[in-house]
Amino acid sequence: MSGESEPDQAIGVTPRMLSWARNSAIYRLSRRMMSERELADAIKRKARQKFEDISDEDLQALATAALECGRTLGCLDDANYAETKVRSGVRTGRSRRMLQRKLQEKGITSETAAVALEDADDLQAALAYARRRGFGPYRREDADEKRIIKELSSFARNGFGSDIARRVIGLTRDDADEMMSAAPL
Repeated sequence: MSGESEPDQAIGVTPRMLSWARNSAIYRLSRRMMSERELADAIKRKARQKFEDISDEDLQALATAALECGRTLGCLDDANYAETKVRSGVRTGRSRRMLQRKLQEKGITSETAAVALEDADDLQAALAYARRRGFGPYRREDADEKRIIKELSSFARNGFGSDIARRVIGLTRDDADEMMSAAPL
């Protein structure tokens, strides 16, 4: 019995497993940007499926190898990831509050998120949101009080303050378009 391996023993990280972790990281990062935690979680999840009886230490070793590969190639940078997500979020109408929460869910540290959110403009995001939803200056018909309350509620649910929501709803279409065009990309 001394020559047989126990079924619940760790199998240990092999060069083939490390190669798989690196290749998997390259594949995932070539398809889309990921935060370090997203990549580590994905590698661990897939390694659990691929390698039977793998220990938590071995999972961590594979995740570490994948993260190192991503950093070495320059494809894995949480600060760059956060800045890109914030710029994209503002353009698509996401509030600072919503962006902060999304970055936190992706494993971005609060310090890194704060730096990325410094230049986020809630007014620009609110204008983009209004345009996308057909609110305020982008509304097709005149609004009654019920419609305005509905729009204000939608802004609030998406993390915008009432002062910004009221300001956007009160703009004319020309003023809103001018403000949108004056915003940096």
